[in-house]
Amino acid sequence: MNNGISRRGFLAKGLLLAGGLSLAPSLLVAAKPDKADPLPAELVNEFVKVAHSDFERVKTMLEAEPLLLNAAWDWGGGDFETALGAAGHMGLRDTAMYLLDKGARTDIFVLTMLGQTKIVKAMLAAYPTLLHGAGPHGFTLLHHAAIKTVRVRRELRACTTPPKVAR
Repeated sequence: MNNGISRRGFLAKGLLLAGGLSLAPSLLVAAKPDKADPLPAELVNEFVKVAHSDFERVKTMLEAEPLLLNAAWDWGGGDFETALGAAGHMGLRDTAMYLLDKGARTDIFVLTMLGQTKIVKAMLAAYPTLLHGAGPHGFTLLHHAAIKTVRVRRELRACTTPPKVAR
């Protein structure tokens, strides 16, 4: 009495399984959602431009096209800017907070403008060279701090001490 599967039965079932899988490859691979087309460059450019000064237009444009939230415009020469970056270097707190509330990705420059010194100081402690990094249009952290307050600027300057030279 043999309760096991015969060689012939094993081969037959294997062929049926392989044939079934070849007819339905979607069973093996998860379906990938179709990617949307890239946003029109003119739309991204306009959104970033209005984020420098027109909060109401930012809201209107974002409601009409939510994918603009993290879209970046390339001004050339490695100068990439998002609407949040524009609000950051212009000191537009309301616009920046609105974009953050919508889920925009932030950076150390915007956090500096918003006066989030605990977060910024922690980032600088871990990555001191960020103090001299360039944000949109080459603006530094100290520029963003100057927009906020003199206190923030002093705190950031205090984060860097000149390296001691061994003698």
